[in-house]
Amino acid sequence: MNESTANAYARRFNKVFDYIDKHLDEDLSVEGLSEVANFSKYHFHRQFCEYAGITVFRYIQLMRLRRASYRLVFSEHTRIIDIALEAGFENPESFSRAFKNLFGQTPSQFRLQPAWQPWHAHFQKPTRERKQSMQVNIIEFKQTPIAVLEHRGAPTLVNDSVKVFIDWRKQSGLSPVTSSRTFGLVYDNPETTPPEEFRFDICGEVQAQVPVNPQGVINKIIPGGRCAVVRHHGSHQRIGESAYYLYRDWLPTSGEDLRDFPLFFHYLNLISNTPEHELVTDVYLPLK
Repeated sequence: MNESTANAYARRFNKVFDYIDKHLDEDLSVEGLSEVANFSKYHFHRQFCEYAGITVFRYIQLMRLRRASYRLVFSEHTRIIDIALEAGFENPESFSRAFKNLFGQTPSQFRLQPAWQPWHAHFQKPTRERKQSMQVNIIEFKQTPIAVLEHRGAPTLVNDSVKVFIDWRKQSGLSPVTSSRTFGLVYDNPETTPPEEFRFDICGEVQAQVPVNPQGVINKIIPGGRCAVVRHHGSHQRIGESAYYLYRDWLPTSGEDLRDFPLFFHYLNLISNTPEHELVTDVYLPLK
């Protein structure tokens, strides 16, 4: 299979993955999904298994349990029984059983102390095709003071740091999520950096100095200057695809040079109150 054929094949499956993401609350049949991919319904299930490594129904359940995981941690006031029903389970007992069999923790245990590192191992999708042409805009970013929680360690544990930063936001009131922008500063490539050396800053816009606090949140600044920007739609787990497009496809032919400041994300909405397929993130590449 040559590259163009492989990319076309991947695009058809990506349509299926995206369709599932957007219709998790609906009944999803093999026949219906085969139509989305424009594959024969007689062969689709086997093709899906070969491509994704699991059955269609297992993949759908996995995506529903992933959504439930986020709901457990970031929507702490939502009852577990309601999360179980959203995930397609008839009762909390069957939900708890399936959740523990997959992640090694009950929903209650995961809510209190989520084990994100083994959790991530279940969500390695097949490699997607090379990004098609994306709209890149060059803008002048205004200097922005930020409150920062420095995550240092495995990328799979970033969500633990996110929870700490959310707690700081709620307790301090200095960077309210309803009126302050949320950023992420990306110092390292998670695919090439040893986990213990990975650096990522979780940031919220502030208008005042951050006092000493138990969470360890500090002050920093995103400097003003020119940036290339692309808009990423969907899961934060796939945001690297948009970053790679800037570095690999756009930059070499742009005639631009990079500034001495890391790539950063502006999260226009957040996983705590947004379905994954509706997430929107701007990816900024600082330029000279």
